Formats: sequence, C-alpha cells, structure tokens
Amino acid sequence: MSTWGQIGLQNSASPLMEQLIFFHDHALLILILITTLVGYFMISLTANKYVNRYLLDGQMIEIIWTVLPAVILIILALPSLRLLYLIDETTEPSITLKTIGHQWYWSYEYSDFKDIEFDSYMIPTNSLEDSNFRLLEVDNRVILPYLTQIRLLVTAADVIHSWTIPSLGIKADAIPGRLNQLNILFNRPGIFYGQCSEICGANHSFMPISVEAINPQDFLSWVKSY
Repeated sequence: MSTWGQIGLQNSASPLMEQLIFFHDHALLILILITTLVGYFMISLTANKYVNRYLLDGQMIEIIWTVLPAVILIILALPSLRLLYLIDETTEPSITLKTIGHQWYWSYEYSDFKDIEFDSYMIPTNSLEDSNFRLLEVDNRVILPYLTQIRLLVTAADVIHSWTIPSLGIKADAIPGRLNQLNILFNRPGIFYGQCSEICGANHSFMPISVEAINPQDFLSWVKSY
C-alpha cells in the first residue's frame, strides 16, 4: 500500500458507517451553504455605500432569520436522532463476542462456542513482515463472519479503555465492572484495524485492534478447528 493509502482511513465496511458518512456529507453541505450565504452578506455590507438614516426595523427579515435557523436545526436533528437509534439497536444477533481491555492488550471470548478465548498483543516493529502495518498488527486477530449480525460486549479488567474501529463506525468504552453492547454487521470481507481510543496509561498507543471478516462457512471451519 502506498504512503498516502496508509495515512488515510479505511473505507466503510458496515451499513452503520455508510449512514454516518451520508450524515456527514448532509451536514457539511448545509454548513457550506450557510457559510457562503453569511460570507456574501458580510462582503456586500462592507462593499456597498447605501445608507438609510430612517430605517427603524425590518419585521420580515427578522422573522426569516429567526425561523430559518430553526428549520435548519430540525433538518440536522432528525437524521442525527435516527443514527443514534441505529447505533444502539441490536437486532437478533447470531454471534456474541466479548471484548475485555487490559493494560495493554485485548482479550476476546466467543460466548457461543466452548473454549474459544485468546489474548491479542501488538506485534513488535522488529517482527513485522513487509506487508504488515506498524502499530496495527496483532498476533491473534478477531475472526468474524461477514453479512452476519454480531453482538459485541465490551468491558475492561483494570482501567477505562475504548474499543474503536473507524471503518465500522464503532467506538465503545470498556469500563471495569460494566458491559457495553454494540451491533456489528460487516458488508464485505477484509481486515479492519482500530486502536484503543481512551488514554489508558503508558502503553496506550500499543494495544491495537485487528478484525478479519471472512465467509460464514470459513468461520464455521475456523471454529471447528480451534
């Protein structure tokens, strides 16, 4: 992968992240329109020489600049509330994955299968292969099937961590003594990377997340062979 490809974020890999991108574009378009309109008014006010000494009020313009921002806020709020609902909604999961944050590595447990649990440590820089990503590769990846509803349970064993994968639109705090729940659905196979997004101590930068989405049949074969 090129240098610029490594700097950029991964493409969307879930319907939730696609909706987040759509909302970002929607909000950005409104922001650009507002900035352009206000900028035009500011320039026109400073550039023209028209003066009205007897202008006392303008009822119509005051109504417009009161009602219009309220309408814009509603246009932004409705999609935002819908997204918040989708993020918290969990629909009949087929698989449950439990994630436990430690200082400074992750542990994973597949609650639906017997004896499938492992720790995931970052691979040191001097042990990386040419195709690996520095500070993102782990010795044990999370293996999950794509096009399958997955429930993610997140907690921590010591301090607060945060399990985050940008390409999935997922960020969940891992809090000791508490379970946070998320829904995952991969819409394509691939390897997706993330990192702890909570400042959790000296090695906070060295507990990456690596998830591999594979065919459901291959996932069942992996489970049988584990």
